[in-house]
Amino acid sequence: MIKQLHRTSSTLRYVATIFSSLLLLISIHTNSTAQTTTPMQVVRGKVLDGESKAPLFAVVVALFKDSTVIGGASTNENGEFKITNVPVGKYRLRASYIGYLSFTANTVEVTSAKETFMNIDLNESAITIKDVVITANGGVKYAVNNDMATVSARTFSIEEANRYAGSRGEPGRMASNFAGVNGSNDSRNDIVVRGNSPLGIVWRLEGVDIPNPNHFTINGNTGGTVSILNNKSLANSDFLTGAFPAEYGNGLAGVFDVKMRTGNNQKRETSAQIGVLGLEVASEGPLSKKSGASYLFTYRYSTFSLFQALKIPIGTDAIPKYQDASFKLNFPLKKGYNLSAFGIGGLSGIDILSSTKKTITANIYGDKGVDQYFGSNMGVVGVTLSKQHKNAAYSKLIVGTSGYRSRAAHNNVVRDSVTQDVLSTPAKMRGVLDEVKTYANYYYNKKFNSRLSLKAGITNTFTHLNYYDSLLNKKTNMFFNRTLYKGNNFLTQPFAQIKYKFNNNIQLNAGLHGQYSNINKNSYAIEPRLGVSWNITEKSKLSLGTGFHSQLQPFYVYYSLLDSNNTGSTNYYNRNLSMTKAKHVVFSYDYSITSTSRLKCEVYHQWLTGVPVTTKASAFSVLNQGANLNRGYVDTLMNTGVAFNKGIELTLEQFFSRSFFFLLTGSYYDSKYKGSDGVLRNSDFNGKYAANLLVGKEFKIKDKNYFNVGTKLTLAGGKRYTPANIPASNIAEEIVEIDALRNTKQFYDYTRFDIRFAYKINLRKTTTEIALDLVNVLGIKNPLGLTYAYDPSNPTANPIKTEYQLGRLPLFYIKVDF
Repeated sequence: MIKQLHRTSSTLRYVATIFSSLLLLISIHTNSTAQTTTPMQVVRGKVLDGESKAPLFAVVVALFKDSTVIGGASTNENGEFKITNVPVGKYRLRASYIGYLSFTANTVEVTSAKETFMNIDLNESAITIKDVVITANGGVKYAVNNDMATVSARTFSIEEANRYAGSRGEPGRMASNFAGVNGSNDSRNDIVVRGNSPLGIVWRLEGVDIPNPNHFTINGNTGGTVSILNNKSLANSDFLTGAFPAEYGNGLAGVFDVKMRTGNNQKRETSAQIGVLGLEVASEGPLSKKSGASYLFTYRYSTFSLFQALKIPIGTDAIPKYQDASFKLNFPLKKGYNLSAFGIGGLSGIDILSSTKKTITANIYGDKGVDQYFGSNMGVVGVTLSKQHKNAAYSKLIVGTSGYRSRAAHNNVVRDSVTQDVLSTPAKMRGVLDEVKTYANYYYNKKFNSRLSLKAGITNTFTHLNYYDSLLNKKTNMFFNRTLYKGNNFLTQPFAQIKYKFNNNIQLNAGLHGQYSNINKNSYAIEPRLGVSWNITEKSKLSLGTGFHSQLQPFYVYYSLLDSNNTGSTNYYNRNLSMTKAKHVVFSYDYSITSTSRLKCEVYHQWLTGVPVTTKASAFSVLNQGANLNRGYVDTLMNTGVAFNKGIELTLEQFFSRSFFFLLTGSYYDSKYKGSDGVLRNSDFNGKYAANLLVGKEFKIKDKNYFNVGTKLTLAGGKRYTPANIPASNIAEEIVEIDALRNTKQFYDYTRFDIRFAYKINLRKTTTEIALDLVNVLGIKNPLGLTYAYDPSNPTANPIKTEYQLGRLPLFYIKVDF
């Protein structure tokens, strides 16, 4: 799939012609229907106690334009507020309540087509506040949703994902702009955090740890080519990169805690979008205005698949096909109960066929002579029942199920040596790996007083596996199983964590996480977590976070088979592997330069032990896997490998305010490991440094329309690679690396410049957005890796070639909200 995207990028210029015509039609229509009056809209929301989740009555909520109050309201007994007759524009919102710390959102966007809804959590002050004064001068709001996350955590909004150039509206690619995250792979959205493998990422949706939410993936990976998560259905969510709280487990590198928003329960709203990445529709609205029940639904279908169905040529027969959907239903009930149902899912596949080509030439992508069929599917559905208790507590029960399948088939293409006609396409590889999980999670949150609160719970995951993967043995011309397993596994993770405020300046977060799996007798852990933060002044904060973390190996590692002679053996030689363990220590300093800007620095060290390495002396480590479509079945492993990641990160940020933002992040790090040969080496992900500069400016046009320009410059250390054994590679017809020289070479540094243009038009009842994202606008050739490409017309030439990443990639869309 990655290789095919390199080829299809040039065909996007053809697609651009089609969309240019549509852009012109939209522009003409908009100009002809433009109005001179500024449309008015509604801003409403709900204010809750941040710890007990109880609705707060009589909270004062105000909207500001610069220093002028535009409108305001107080919350009712259900914590709801509504501000009417708000002109289209950008505002600052402030919520204040006696005895609570005030909340400020510096950028609240109001458009003509959709109501603006805000969910606000207020935290009670550890000391009594006797009066409330509404002003337009509030502190910048960059705290995370999970206030027990002390360090290495950030809340990201959908507005940010849409505003950042090159992010394609995806959470993963947006996160690559943050300090400590390396996103130097143009074709995939893998999240490399602080030199860790993407295998260490945990994806959580609505309180459930879910399979990889991306298209074109394999088991064990956490990234892909296109995200299944649709930004139209997401709420503000958390991204954590180290020393995370006790409620998160079975992950070493980071956590994406994704929340879905609730649909509008008062007004029906629809969004339609057409662009390079797909045709999308989203709808939300009330199921019952009286009860407040609502629905939210999104669907996307691949644009390339549509073109193929319409027989529109785009320059290649290998079409990436995908579609995805999401939904959330919400039902407020009596006596403090709330019932919701949610789900996401996606289907993807691509066929790359050599047999359809009439002539064969040297192929830099290394798939000459093979027909490849690949696909992956995933889906999650769940039901949540939450209860607001009278004793300043709330609880949540979540049950659900998920399914994941990756499938692959390779056929050798046999041709006549003279005419090159296809004679046959015998099978080379077959694989179908299914994972079905059932979840039962329970959370309980109790607020004892303004200083002390507790969150405890347990997550239970039942997994049914059905694995089959076989490969042709060239010597015996017989298939052998690399994995063949059907069975069940169970994972339970209890936790408890407390938050204690000594005063408004010093806070302690402490917790304990437990983890047990029945996969073998070695898979259990008890992990303490600790975080302390100290507000030195009103502008500066010092924090410390530390903790122990553990993670099971990918299931395919446990159930690998060593049966190349096809004896029928089911000796799962890695079945007794223990979990990999890590200790995180993070120091953080945060300084608020102004109410809308900050400087943040973090220093960290991670120690990893129990890393699977081969029993035979080699440079192999599981920590080097997880960033491509090679599953990597390996020889017998043992838990004797070690590794470390250490570094320093810097963030300088101007949050979007007064029509401008910038984000400057830099990371300098070292990521090393030892295989079973005892040699300390660079990991695959040790690029040494990564830096991003994003700048954006918004221009207001005719009081209601907006033109946005955003740029992004990314610099990162080059990818590590291993020299190839050319004679052995010629025999195997694929790259065979020199193991002793693992990661001793490094490509030149990665450089990419992106630019984004967007024009938003607000009419009386509709909002139209036209956007163009130019990825790698300078067309810089960044190396991706080495590939085997033997040229039969020049047999003495070096068959090892450098494979490059995407060239210029234009991405554009037209979106209409109504």
